[in-house]
Amino acid sequence: FILILDRRLDTWTSVKMTLQKIAASFPGNLHLVMVLRPTGFFQRTFTDIGFRFSQEDFLLKLPVVMLSSVSDLLTYIDEQQLTPEFGGTLEYCHSEWVIFRTAIESFALTVKEIAQMLQSFGMELAETELPDDMYSIERILALRTEKYYQLKEDITAVTKEGNLLLSSFEEPDSGECSQDQHRERPGDWETVNRLLGQLREMETAFDGFWEKHQLKMEQYLQLWKFEQSFQEVKNAIEFLMGQQAELPDTGDSVAQVKQRLKDLGHFDGMAQDLIGKAQVVILHGHQLAANHHYALNLICQQCNELRHHSDLLSDEIKRKQMRLQKTLDLHTRLQQALQCCDEGAYLLANQQMDKCQSKEGAQKALQDIERFLESSSAYLNDDPQALQYDFESVLTSELKCQIQSVQVKLENVRSMFENRQSCFKKLLDKHVRPVQLVAPRPENPPRSKSPLFSPKHDIVITFFHNFFHYISHVINELIETERVYVEELFTVLTGYRAEMDNPAMLILMPPILRNRKDVLFGNMPEIYDFHNKIFLHSLESCLGAPERVGFCFLDRREDFQMYEKYCQNKPRSESLWRQCSESTFFQECQRKLEHKLGLDSYLLKPVQRLTKYQLLLKELLKYSTSCDGVQELQEALVAMLDLLKSVNDSMHQISITGYDGDLSELGKVLMQGSFSVWTGHRKGPTKMKDLARFKPMQRHLFLYEKALVFCKKREEHGDGYDKTSSYSFKHFLKMNAVGITENVKGDHRKFEIWYSGREEVYVVQAQTVDLKMAWLNEIRKILFKQQE
Repeated sequence: FILILDRRLDTWTSVKMTLQKIAASFPGNLHLVMVLRPTGFFQRTFTDIGFRFSQEDFLLKLPVVMLSSVSDLLTYIDEQQLTPEFGGTLEYCHSEWVIFRTAIESFALTVKEIAQMLQSFGMELAETELPDDMYSIERILALRTEKYYQLKEDITAVTKEGNLLLSSFEEPDSGECSQDQHRERPGDWETVNRLLGQLREMETAFDGFWEKHQLKMEQYLQLWKFEQSFQEVKNAIEFLMGQQAELPDTGDSVAQVKQRLKDLGHFDGMAQDLIGKAQVVILHGHQLAANHHYALNLICQQCNELRHHSDLLSDEIKRKQMRLQKTLDLHTRLQQALQCCDEGAYLLANQQMDKCQSKEGAQKALQDIERFLESSSAYLNDDPQALQYDFESVLTSELKCQIQSVQVKLENVRSMFENRQSCFKKLLDKHVRPVQLVAPRPENPPRSKSPLFSPKHDIVITFFHNFFHYISHVINELIETERVYVEELFTVLTGYRAEMDNPAMLILMPPILRNRKDVLFGNMPEIYDFHNKIFLHSLESCLGAPERVGFCFLDRREDFQMYEKYCQNKPRSESLWRQCSESTFFQECQRKLEHKLGLDSYLLKPVQRLTKYQLLLKELLKYSTSCDGVQELQEALVAMLDLLKSVNDSMHQISITGYDGDLSELGKVLMQGSFSVWTGHRKGPTKMKDLARFKPMQRHLFLYEKALVFCKKREEHGDGYDKTSSYSFKHFLKMNAVGITENVKGDHRKFEIWYSGREEVYVVQAQTVDLKMAWLNEIRKILFKQQE
């Protein structure tokens, strides 16, 4: 640059200061500085002198030429490059130049800021980590879209500003500056046009980048939704797969298999809903793949995985349904065979033998038998090998045992029918013998000719009939009630207990009931397994062999001890039931089961069944005094009565309060009952209340293997369920320091219990002499064992 300074009207001091500023501000940009000296005589003289003394300073920084007049400029610069005020011909408006120059620089700065904003926005899009939830992703996409449109508005505004600036260079002003002034503007026009071109390129690149980013964000959001739906359906299928896997594909009875088929039907309905949802997710995945989603391989893989899980679930449920249905068919055939056996036994038991002594009676009875055998041939003549072959795919060890058990019963029934047929045929043979072959004996009744028709034989036949009829009736009742009992336990366990683990029923369950099914039901599952898998089959095997009934009870004597545990838990169960018996949960369960009675009635079934056994055993003993197995029947009855007593004793024991310690450490409860007790002491200070105790204390005594516990019975008054009784602990005597005196003067019901060499003496009065002797016998047994 060449700088011209017009200082014709200034002083030397002003000229000097201006030159110093220029030297400091533009040391490397100016090629030459031309100064028009002041026109005044004195100022010109001072300028020459001052410049001469300061020339060295200026030359060190920039070249300066001092001009005396405007005409001197023409020797350095062409007049076409100078304005009229400097003697040139160039038309120039400085104010307009400043305005345009400021506008151009402002526009350039704005374009630069736009570029920085676009770069910053691009870096933000590239570097920001996306969140893991759909709502946040949608929010980010909305905010970025809003920012994109804001930047687009800014670019549009800047482009409009640049076009306006560009048009000002192309159209001549009507102001004080002429058209010749525009000759210097092409450089400015090119600058603005170049900036506008850069702005268009940035906008085009930004639009392309945003379009790709928006597509990727939308596809990412689509993928996130797809994967979320995929995971939800997959987890639901896997959960249902696990639930149905817990459901066995077999069963031990018709009711059990039907219940499992019903449960499986419920699972199948849920599975169909899930498979439908899976199909929707798979269709969504196919649509994403058709739209060239960037995660095409992952989407296809997850669609295939979901289809595989759906097929597995559907196939497994179908397989299980087929097995259960076939198992149901087998159980139905076995049940029909058992029913056939029972009907056959009932038919034989109800044939009145006294009416069968005539030819017509025997023929009718024989015809009844033949009709029954004909109608029941499908079961009585069933081939066990063919049955096992037909159902080989579903046979388990339990089912094989049931088939064998049924076959044994069928064989027994066939044998019974064969014997009865043989008996009737013999009777008919007697009737068809020629009468003339028998010598007449008028003095005796004709029937005396055959031992079959003797009075003694009539008595035997009648006795046989009555015995057979009644024994069959009692055994049938024992077996049928056992089946009903097993069925009732099963419905309680599946219809109530299992529902406590059903997530769909959780909302109906009161909080106090949650996770407390072991309190409410005790060990009922253990009792059910014992009766369903073991005891019922043992009893059914006695249908043709009644002498084995006693063995059934004796062989499983130890298993019946589980009832003691159930009864001990009964108070806790009843307490829990009272707190939530009116809940919607129990009402809904009862409605589904179609039970007329509430759950509390069914929780009493095990206790009632235990009592029923001893009654049925007593009935069998009445008519079995001279039969095989009567000794075992007697022992079984004693065992069941002992069990009832033990259960009753343990029920009382759990109501003892105030004992510091574990009662189980005292051994088994052997006896318990209420007594009148007088106390006395041989040594030590005697209390006045002991001397004056002519009236006895009422105490409830518990005889354990290791101790005798004294309690006071307390009746809690109330109505219905709220009425309970408890036993307040007073003291106990260790059995290794106890002695007894069997007889006390004044009353045969009294006996003495003394402790530690008669340090303490207790006179105990029982309600009866028999009760006193029973207690003395038990105490004596303990003392003898201690001596041994």
